[in-house]
Amino acid sequence: MSDSQGWASPDSSGDKADKPADPPQPAPPPPGQGGWSPHGLGKPGVIPLRPLGLTEILDGSITTIRRHPGIMLGFSAVVVAVTQLLGLGFLFLLLPAVDDVPLPDPQATPEQMLSALGDLYANIAITNGPFLVLTFIATTFLSGVLTVVIGRAVLGRPIKFGEALAEARSRFLPLLGLSVLYLLMVVVGGVLCIIPGIFLYVWFALATPALVLEKGSIMESFRRSTVLVRGAWWRVFGVLLLAWVITNAITFVIGLPFGALAGISTVSDSDSLADLLAVQLLPSLGSVIAGTITLPFTAAVTSLVYIDQRMRREGMDIQLARSAGI
Repeated sequence: MSDSQGWASPDSSGDKADKPADPPQPAPPPPGQGGWSPHGLGKPGVIPLRPLGLTEILDGSITTIRRHPGIMLGFSAVVVAVTQLLGLGFLFLLLPAVDDVPLPDPQATPEQMLSALGDLYANIAITNGPFLVLTFIATTFLSGVLTVVIGRAVLGRPIKFGEALAEARSRFLPLLGLSVLYLLMVVVGGVLCIIPGIFLYVWFALATPALVLEKGSIMESFRRSTVLVRGAWWRVFGVLLLAWVITNAITFVIGLPFGALAGISTVSDSDSLADLLAVQLLPSLGSVIAGTITLPFTAAVTSLVYIDQRMRREGMDIQLARSAGI
């Protein structure tokens, strides 16, 4: 069974004639031993094939990173480092244009103040815009590669970097389109009111692993996310919130000393190239280290939540056990 077949959604078209209408259910546990066995239908990879608890999702995420450090950490480090370096290049290239823009005069009229602020913000957007776009594209592709690795890790299958790259590349354009739509929906929901933005963020949070693993269209992946999250919104929200807290704590702890060193360079009032580079490079170095850890962890948690919901709602544990040869 290929990976694409193994992750196919229950209502996907293709090879339906070879699929039973209802997959056989696992045998019930013996009397007095209610519930699932510790490993469910087995544990071929980083998680047991049964509905997962919170600690198992977190442990499975960390275990995936430990078993595939070259891709999960190494490739993440390369992507984040290249993105940061290109971002610094854009910054130094466009920074003179921003420096030439005068700050608003406190004595100016309201119309002059608004015009000056508009010019300032426009130049700041020009300076940071290329970096933000580049970061978005790079992290989108990175999430696709990481999701492919996580899908193999659940089955206990090894994967080479070239295989993960090729599979993610074939899904990159749909994934990029999905990510853009997802971001727009969350931003618009957040602008209208914070609560709709949070609701949409969780409601469509599983669309990325659905698109990469099930190989459906953008709209199908959004629909699959709603199907899997429906009735479990608070649970998915809780897991994603905890992952967000953990990643932000890691980012803060790692970035704190680099920010402090950059602050020391700023206080020195020196215009030397070394101090200017330190002010920009030190925070970027902290971002590279933090992103190398947090991006794989976030991708793993999201993918394992997706897999967990499929095991809970669709008996995916049985299908995964078959794919793993259990």
